[in-house]
Amino acid sequence: MQSGSTYDTLRPALSAQPKTWLVTGVAGFIGSSILAELLTLGQTVVGLDNFATGFQSNLDDVLSSLPQHADRFRLVNGDIRDLDVCRAGCEGVDYVLHQAALGSVPRSLDDPATSNAVNVDGTLNIFMAARDARVRRTVYASSCAVYGDSLELPLDETRPLLPLSPYAATKAANEMYAASFVRSFGVGVVGLRYFNVFGRRQDPNGAYAAVIPRWITSLVKGEPCRIFGDGETSRDFVHVSNVVQANILAATSDDSRNAGTVFNVATGATTSLNQLFREIRDALAVTNPSVADVEPVYEPFRPGDIAHSSASIGRIRAELGYEPGLRLSDGLAEALDWYTRASKVSA
Repeated sequence: MQSGSTYDTLRPALSAQPKTWLVTGVAGFIGSSILAELLTLGQTVVGLDNFATGFQSNLDDVLSSLPQHADRFRLVNGDIRDLDVCRAGCEGVDYVLHQAALGSVPRSLDDPATSNAVNVDGTLNIFMAARDARVRRTVYASSCAVYGDSLELPLDETRPLLPLSPYAATKAANEMYAASFVRSFGVGVVGLRYFNVFGRRQDPNGAYAAVIPRWITSLVKGEPCRIFGDGETSRDFVHVSNVVQANILAATSDDSRNAGTVFNVATGATTSLNQLFREIRDALAVTNPSVADVEPVYEPFRPGDIAHSSASIGRIRAELGYEPGLRLSDGLAEALDWYTRASKVSA
């Protein structure tokens, strides 16, 4: 894993003193990436997932690549909406990395109640179970969606929360619950506001698929690539390896002052959807010339979407020593290689 100097120093220290970690949503693409890194570092991992959006194939991909470490992984097949399941997952655990959620703005617009039940009720269960199990620290996934469509960029963590969608509202609620648990119970809880995460094993299929895996797969299959709006919408695309680094740094920080804090997890650079499409298409065209002249299909802007999102990463750099490793171009190269190989296997 490519990363910054603080994390490079931390990795051998972790390997020398292995701990037990709970990773919720372990079968998702972020959860499985965290699993791979923790196993590589000699840690013991309890994974919790109900496979609503995660896949057994993600776990198989990780465990088949690390067969010598597979005996240090245990799966709890269950739902975070069940408090007893959360308690079972937290038993004997040192750290909790809570990734389980129903993502996607459009999904939350279609079904706000289920998004709330999973993202808010489920997260509250994890917070209670971790508190009662006396875990050292719980790190939970929040989202840049909590900022809404702010015109003041880049976004730093002091900005007011202006969620535009039910999904964003669930993440804002999680942040308020986390802060209340720190004040009420003195527990160590840290939030990470993910910007647009991408990388290997991200699901390219379904109505709510993220843009990078969806476009890669569509181009490989000769299907149209859709852009909602004029394509000048911009995002901070962050490779999943940087998200893994941020989770482990946040969990192992011994600074009690950052309990209850939230950190942006991003690269500090933005890319428009038009730029992103061209970069993906041109990279694929090197080995697949038939896509060289493909253009996207433009459709109306979707409700709840944010026009521009740009992150400040000063706080996470200063307080946790985070430093983005893979930037967009290198991360895309890694993702393109994985998805093109996966497409050939499934063909």
